[in-house]
Amino acid sequence: MASLASSRKGVGGWAVMLLGLVLALIGLTLTIGGAWLAALGGSAYYVLAGLGLLVAGVLLVQRRPLGAWIYIAVFMLTVLWALWEVGLNGWALVPRVIAPTVLLVLVLAALPVVDPGPPGRRKSLIGFAALAVFLLVGGVVVAGANKARVDGPLPAVAAMTDNDPSLMRVGADWPAYGGTYAGQRYSPLTQLNAGNVRNLARVWMIRTGDMPSAAAEGKYGAENTPLKVGNTLYVCTPKNIMIAIDPATGQTRWRYDPKVPDEAIPYTAACRGVSYYAAPGADPAKACAARIIEGTLDARLIAVDATTGVPCADFGTNGQVSTAVGMGPSAAGMLSITSAPTIVRGVIVTGHQVLDGQRRDAPSGTIQGFDAVTGALRWAWDMARPDITTLPPQGQTYTKGTPNMWTTATGDEALGLVYLPLGVSAADYWSSSRSPLEKQYSTSLVALDVTTGKPRWSFQTVRNDVWDYDLGSQATLVDFPTAGGPVPAVVLPSKRGDIFILDRRTGRPLTGVQERAVPQGGLEPQQRAPTQPFSLYHSLRKPDLTEKQMWGMSPIDQMICRIQFKRAKYDGFFTAPVADRRYVEYPGYNGGSDWGGVAVDSSRGVIVANYNDMPNYNRLVPRAVADAKGWTPRGDARGGSMKKGAEGAGDPQVGTPYAIDVNAGWRLPLTGLLCKQPPYGGIRAIDLRTGKTLWDRPLGTARTNGPFGVPSHLPLNIGTPNNGGAVVTAGGLVFVAAATDNLIRAIDLKTGKTVWQDVLPAGGQATPMTYAVGGKQYVVIMTGGHHFMETPIGDQVIAYALK
Repeated sequence: MASLASSRKGVGGWAVMLLGLVLALIGLTLTIGGAWLAALGGSAYYVLAGLGLLVAGVLLVQRRPLGAWIYIAVFMLTVLWALWEVGLNGWALVPRVIAPTVLLVLVLAALPVVDPGPPGRRKSLIGFAALAVFLLVGGVVVAGANKARVDGPLPAVAAMTDNDPSLMRVGADWPAYGGTYAGQRYSPLTQLNAGNVRNLARVWMIRTGDMPSAAAEGKYGAENTPLKVGNTLYVCTPKNIMIAIDPATGQTRWRYDPKVPDEAIPYTAACRGVSYYAAPGADPAKACAARIIEGTLDARLIAVDATTGVPCADFGTNGQVSTAVGMGPSAAGMLSITSAPTIVRGVIVTGHQVLDGQRRDAPSGTIQGFDAVTGALRWAWDMARPDITTLPPQGQTYTKGTPNMWTTATGDEALGLVYLPLGVSAADYWSSSRSPLEKQYSTSLVALDVTTGKPRWSFQTVRNDVWDYDLGSQATLVDFPTAGGPVPAVVLPSKRGDIFILDRRTGRPLTGVQERAVPQGGLEPQQRAPTQPFSLYHSLRKPDLTEKQMWGMSPIDQMICRIQFKRAKYDGFFTAPVADRRYVEYPGYNGGSDWGGVAVDSSRGVIVANYNDMPNYNRLVPRAVADAKGWTPRGDARGGSMKKGAEGAGDPQVGTPYAIDVNAGWRLPLTGLLCKQPPYGGIRAIDLRTGKTLWDRPLGTARTNGPFGVPSHLPLNIGTPNNGGAVVTAGGLVFVAAATDNLIRAIDLKTGKTVWQDVLPAGGQATPMTYAVGGKQYVVIMTGGHHFMETPIGDQVIAYALK
């Protein structure tokens, strides 16, 4: 027996020494890093805690009980420091106390080996260990308890009226990408509600067959919202295959493949939607009396018969029109159409996705209008050459590098206007070579007269944008309630987070917009506007970042992020770009509000907006350094090709003095975790009348996320990055996927609580839609996944209805 006890003591002694070595190594790391952080003006906690752990570890290696007691003291002081710094914020406490609590349990287990003491002490230590475990589990539970914060009651139905004839209603159909060209993403259907939605189940699922080839691996992100018109559902796949589906059964009716090559894929193979057009007065029995029109990745407009899928012989050449005419030669993938065209008064209005970050003389951002029946070019708007109204003169091209419209326009049939959310000039992060007209129109909403292609008005959200805050969201038309009665208005969400309300006839703000001073300096100090416009109506943007908000899964992770934060240039919102070091851009280029836009319940007067809340960690890279790194543009003879990885991570910006390197989301290189504490995305309900928040909650759980890319499978509401929008119904439900946890949800519009969800077979980075067939309401989503969001790629279209 004595020999066995001696053996156990020997094994326990080695375990204590190993634990001491681990503590000493952690302590040394924290001491060195903490000293660096303190020298940068950051928190002194890490160097002090590091010294305590270093001493505790050395003593435990020597099997001296004082080492365990020193660690216990450090732990208790750590808890007090954490509560002082962040209070009871669950996610903020995770890196501060979880890993130290795990070490505490090990130290308490080791203490009887180095200091047996009286029997009563062992019971006390077991009780203390149980308390530590309780704190560990409790901290995780608190962290995951981010429920909807309800700030106000839901407005009553019909609190506002919507009598504008230009705001078409979807009824049982979903005839345009945003429901209608007004972009409200609202359905008047009421069969599904908070009381019965728990009975929602899959009724059919199809596979489109469009999956990435080896050459296109890491380039897919379907993003599609189907249309439903009459008795047919229309879908487009990442590489523009159009499919007509029976909306009740999922049976394929026809399929048209335009044979888009892999080389044409820009940053992402995506088709957000197609457009439906029925020519007024056309003979319904005639071919292509109703047609489906699609823009492709290789910049074609294609029209096919809505009933048969056969190309329309009267549209262009064999049903196709090239929109690249007049753009000049460019590499494959530089000029694409990824969003659904908007059709107003028989004119197809389209812009292009011009591949970001490649070269200053990228293809033009010219907007074009084509006849919806013949495909003939009606007009072109080259903002830098307003004298060009159709094709440029022989031997010339539209002005290269001008701001483009890669997202979806909104249409007002009554006013004859299309509302264009514009981006930034080519080379997003350098502004000195931009012309005055480029600076005037970039990052603006521009209202074009659809009959002439001439601008009626414009409203700029960012002056001389060098933050890639291009307007990615489709604007939404509403009748805005004022003291003098409803006013035709447009709701304009933005990546910077601000939501603007404009009179859609004139562009005049209907709610307050204030000029505020913003940070100056940077590489182009003479280019920076002294003030920027801020919406007084509503903003999705959170307060400026602080060192306390740096995150990770352990104190070491958090310390590294704190060091990066203190080393970077950060003057708050609109920090000017620099090249001598990293700078923080917050919000990052993913929003705020991105291409998913907002949904508006026009019967209640409620805006539903899902949003991102992540910074970017950027640096402008001198041309010689970028060349040495081999950063070349698409189509370059030295090897420029289809870019993979995060957008902006090593973009050459040829034609400017600097390339750009963006750390999207600001990730740690080893663990892949984000440096800002959660949540990283949320969803919010806003009173349209007042701009006040009704409820706000994180969107997305941690079930597919974790350090080193290993899923945690935890159903904690971490609030993940999200891409894709929401749809709201008269039944009081919000349907949304978008987050990286591969779930689709129904959220109660009244409370913000999830009342139903389903696990998707792939990422749900697309906006759902809803319709009715035979009195039954369906909800449909395409689960195509997304390479940028790091969700599984799929090719499923799934329909849900009540059991």
